[in-house]
Amino acid sequence: MPIYRAPIEDYRFVLFDLLDIAAQKDLPQYAELSPELVEDILKGGAQFCEEVLLPLNRTGDEEGCVFENGVVRTPTGFKEAYKAFCEAGWNRLSVPEAAGGANMPIIVTFLMSEMLFSANQAFAMYPGLTGAAYSALAATGAPWMLRAILPKMIEGEWTGTMCLTEPHCGTDLRLMKTRAVEQPDGTYRMTGTKIFISGGEHDMADNIIHMVIAKIPDESGRLADDLSTVNFFMVPKFLVDEEGRMGTRNGVSCGSIEKKMGIKASSTCVMNFDDAVAYRLGPKPAPKPADAAQGEKKSSSAGMKGMFGMMNAARLGVGIQGIGIAEVAYQNAVAYTRERMAGRALTGAKEKDKPADPIIVHPDIRRMLLQGRAFVEGARALACWVMLQMAVSRSARGEAERQDAADVAELLTPVIKAYFTDMGFETANAAMQCFGGHGYVRDHGMEQFVRDARINQVYEGANGVQALDLVGRKLAAKGGRAPFAFFGMIDGFIAQNEARKDLGPFVMPLKKGLERLKAATLWLAENGLKNPDNAGAASVDYLRMFGIVSVGWMWARMAVLAEAKLAGSTDNPAFYEAKRVAARYWMEREMPMTGALLERIESGCDTLMALDATNF
Repeated sequence: MPIYRAPIEDYRFVLFDLLDIAAQKDLPQYAELSPELVEDILKGGAQFCEEVLLPLNRTGDEEGCVFENGVVRTPTGFKEAYKAFCEAGWNRLSVPEAAGGANMPIIVTFLMSEMLFSANQAFAMYPGLTGAAYSALAATGAPWMLRAILPKMIEGEWTGTMCLTEPHCGTDLRLMKTRAVEQPDGTYRMTGTKIFISGGEHDMADNIIHMVIAKIPDESGRLADDLSTVNFFMVPKFLVDEEGRMGTRNGVSCGSIEKKMGIKASSTCVMNFDDAVAYRLGPKPAPKPADAAQGEKKSSSAGMKGMFGMMNAARLGVGIQGIGIAEVAYQNAVAYTRERMAGRALTGAKEKDKPADPIIVHPDIRRMLLQGRAFVEGARALACWVMLQMAVSRSARGEAERQDAADVAELLTPVIKAYFTDMGFETANAAMQCFGGHGYVRDHGMEQFVRDARINQVYEGANGVQALDLVGRKLAAKGGRAPFAFFGMIDGFIAQNEARKDLGPFVMPLKKGLERLKAATLWLAENGLKNPDNAGAASVDYLRMFGIVSVGWMWARMAVLAEAKLAGSTDNPAFYEAKRVAARYWMEREMPMTGALLERIESGCDTLMALDATNF
């Protein structure tokens, strides 16, 4: 069975050395944080993940979910594990104390999520999506919903979903056909089909609260061909009265579950809404004017804003899945390569009393392991830093600091989702490669990590869509304020440290990478406007460059700390020496890729668009 041990020591380093969260007492939910409290929480969560969830990961994959007569049965042990998970309070770490939670900031819950995804990604999706759903309901729901429904979701008695995609309609929501017709009592009747709905039906909770987007037809019953009448709805599996009592079954059912490549213990459902009672969330959208010009662009409705709020949280969560799956795959690859004996080191036998050396002596094995470690630890640091910026944006600090924090957090959301999941899959794939043929068979569990990791690049907006969001929306928003702020932060770090010779191997490559990222940004600003296909052709390469430089900044910051610790006195020099080596790896092996990516970006779209579609 695969192994997993939560990297508590690295969590401690990121939180209290790199980000110094103990000094952030003015931030919401940070006042009571202490190293002892945070470590107790993380160690307790780690024990649950290692002892309860990890053993269910492989059996859950082998057994999968079963669909019979409209009912979904989760794998053996999942229902009991979910009950224990909720009873221990792990599902409500960030919930205010008044509502029964621990009131922990998102930076702590993120690390708990990472452990969950490492131990059992399929299981983690049930409470993860419930958290996104109840956060959206808390922000947009009517008072009776907050009183009658929200507590049940917080406790874990009821779960939640996101229902967005339709059979004919993925990213292009203008094509949606699901409709919600208003009734005299203010409710709506919803009809339509949604697909790829994680946790849409299962046996672990008494009720499931579906968060659904649908169009409201005009007086003639027609659906607009834009987003102007899209709204956000709450649709319970069982109807709920204003006192929280469950009633009859609503007109929502599971038509089937998908037969998937991975995450087989997570039920991925086709959900049918047949005249289901639905409750609109947020204000009613204004109808499209009858005299609107043909093709006139319409702004999205309040319902779309509620949906995007839920999706942004989900995108960050999926990015964390990339880290989690990479961490567990890396750990298993390290353990195997230390024990597997094959060949001799190129510089001569290392274990002369044995017939062969462990394969970890070979440079190519070291390359794959270091790439995985450098990605995981650098990405973890960047994600935690973004979570800290989210807290700053909601604090009482100065307006300029809060604005910059909000801007960069929004800017980096598609980077976290896409770059982290791309690299998470690459890390899992490389870790499997370390096993040779043994990685391809089920014995060691590596092929499951690769299969499970692959979905993360697809859902909550495929990574190509995330790249378009970064290039098409995030860069130009508010006059380009966000990239200017982010680049300024990195420039400030470089100016502060570039004179130090001991930091040259870390700071100077970062400076080159940032210069290339700025050049790519300028090229997009000039050429994307001339021809939008230039922006589309460059978007994926640009997002990857953005990820490399952003993670590189974290590694440069961590290298400064490591150098200081090693120059002084520390009771764990091996930990900081490993940080220094991983930082050098990133600067020597990953940062130079920004040069090639810049060349690819500046090549434009002509070659990509040259062939007629019939010639492919």
